Amino acid sequence: MFEVGFSELLLVGIVALLVLGPERLPVAARTLGRGLGQARRAMQGLRTQMEREIDMPHFERAPLQRLEQEIRQGISLKVEPANDAAAVSVTRESSS
Repeated sequence: MFEVGFSELLLVGIVALLVLGPERLPVAARTLGRGLGQARRAMQGLRTQMEREIDMPHFERAPLQRLEQEIRQGISLKVEPANDAAAVSVTRESSS
């Protein structure tokens, strides 16, 4: 992923030693190591979960497609604005 050589790691280590000092450097390295370990475990868990999801048996698509059509029809209903409430009531009364 990253092409980091020994010289770059040595430079980062020296800068960290100068910035943090010898007392806080081991604590910072330990914290960084724990954080990287947690990130790796989280990525591995995510990868495992995605592989399980992909390997699941396929669902019957017909009910899902009907549900999608019903939702799309419900969304596409045209609702008249609230400002024309009087006009709507007049139209309804005249059609009765």
